[in-house]
Amino acid sequence: MRAVGAVVCDRGYGDRNGWSRDGRNLAVGLLDGPELLRLAIAPDVQRDEEPAHQLVEDVPEPERGVLMEGKANIEAPTGALVRDLLCGNGWDTDDPWTPLRRDLTERAQAPGVRIEVIGPQRARVRSAVQRAAFDRSTFTGERRHAMAAGLPYADARCPVACDDRGNAVAAVTVWSAGPGRPGLLEPMGVDREHRARGYGRAITVAAAAALQEPGSSSAIVCTPSSDAGAVATYRSAGFQQRPEIRDRRRDT
Repeated sequence: MRAVGAVVCDRGYGDRNGWSRDGRNLAVGLLDGPELLRLAIAPDVQRDEEPAHQLVEDVPEPERGVLMEGKANIEAPTGALVRDLLCGNGWDTDDPWTPLRRDLTERAQAPGVRIEVIGPQRARVRSAVQRAAFDRSTFTGERRHAMAAGLPYADARCPVACDDRGNAVAAVTVWSAGPGRPGLLEPMGVDREHRARGYGRAITVAAAAALQEPGSSSAIVCTPSSDAGAVATYRSAGFQQRPEIRDRRRDT
């Protein structure tokens, strides 16, 4: 079992790490910012002790090039042995998140508002909506260009919903994994000044339609369980609520 892959020295968004054995990739981790590692582990080795112990040895140590010192979260598959081992090594259980899923085999209904898919020329419009939707957001047009230049964005889209005056008031990014595979919504937000007017549901319906174009089998999203409004919005757009999940958290 050995760690493979590379980590960019500044630990920027989207850095990846991999773990393999005998030439087979067993696990991959995505750094979603400096404090959050999202782990995917092959289903048949999720209870295998060797990779689980190797992950727990590699991930928390800064010299291994995965997570930095201090506060951090790890997302790992429910039922994976690594979750149990982390709890025995000083990692607590974090607040719950609610995953939701919508089947895309049937055509999505019309969103009821004007939808525009944002390209490079309108990147500042997309970033402005995100800053208006999320507290402390620092997303800019330049960062949107950097995001769009990455390989994962090849089949991604950025729809925005517009009000009656043509102003962009809600936005979402959808990520396709290819035909017949699930697609992801991340992030979705509505301008603070335009909430409770149906724009959240509209842009979520538009996201489902956008994922149908490349042939996604389903749309998935995950939101904090404490955000009852977001859960209700996704459900109103045809998403089915799934059992809650919890990250592993290290406070220091």
